[in-house]
Amino acid sequence: MTDRAAAVDDATMKFGLLMESAQAHQRLAESQLDKLRAHTQDLDSVVRDEIRRTLVEELQMLTAETARATRALQKVRRGASLRGVLWSFTFALICALAPLGVASWVLPSAAEVSTLRARRDELSLNVSKLEQLGGRIDWRHCGDTRRLCVRVNRKAPTYGERGEYYVIDGY
Repeated sequence: MTDRAAAVDDATMKFGLLMESAQAHQRLAESQLDKLRAHTQDLDSVVRDEIRRTLVEELQMLTAETARATRALQKVRRGASLRGVLWSFTFALICALAPLGVASWVLPSAAEVSTLRARRDELSLNVSKLEQLGGRIDWRHCGDTRRLCVRVNRKAPTYGERGEYYVIDGY
């Protein structure tokens, strides 16, 4: 063999070994990729399970918190309803008692009413006496000098020595 043939054989040998080494690395890389794919698929299911579990826990906590908030709002509503009823009752009571208080302050008492009735009866009696004694006389101021005049009944007879007295109209 010549140097050249030995060099070709040596280069071919090196190239063949290099190719064999590259194929071994490629097979190793493919097996590692297959393992990585399997791992990724396992990891995908693990992550999905973890997400589901976390989501279920969060939703359970949210449901519990919602239930607590609902109970608190119902309690507030009952308290507000009770306060509303109490305010309405208080306002209605004030509205009912205010006129009674004003009436008792403004209107006369029973004793005052009986006193006023007695006074009215006394005044009525006095008015009837005055009417009998001339209380229905129609008095006027007459003429330029504003003299005191009275309306008389001209059809009634006159009295006095010279007929200077007349009967007042209405008597």
